[in-house]
Amino acid sequence: MPASDATNDDIFHPSGQLVSERISDAAARVLREALRLARETRWDSVRSPHIFMGLLAVPDACVRDWGKRLDADLNKLLNQFQELFHQDEGESEALLMLNREFLSDNVIRLLREAYRRAREHRRGVVTPMDLLITLLTSSNSIVADCFERIGVTAAKLTELAVIAEQKCGAA
Repeated sequence: MPASDATNDDIFHPSGQLVSERISDAAARVLREALRLARETRWDSVRSPHIFMGLLAVPDACVRDWGKRLDADLNKLLNQFQELFHQDEGESEALLMLNREFLSDNVIRLLREAYRRAREHRRGVVTPMDLLITLLTSSNSIVADCFERIGVTAAKLTELAVIAEQKCGAA
């Protein structure tokens, strides 16, 4: 089997780098922002809350619509997550890149599931809504758990995200 066929179903190259052609420009901005926020909150790897923070920091029209349906101020929500996940004792200048070795196992699964979701919706690229919906529907989602604690279920968050996605025409 040729090397190009071996990675046909994965969002990662064998080297661990993301296959950039499988990520929309908007989703790439989210991932770059997640890297920045991981550094800012002093983590030495990108975790799923950083992906969520990236979605909030550079929201596309669909994510903004989701926030509106949730009746949430995305900037305020971002600040709350930054405070919640900030580590005082963490590494302030950690070397982080969009490569498997710098991503938590949950983020690796999240990216693969988001790509699978994109393909199921007949798209060749992951969108921010693929990231958001996959993040909210992941088992043991830390982000969904944070919302559960304030009385907003993962099912409700996901329902609003799907509605926003359909309205934006990204589905």
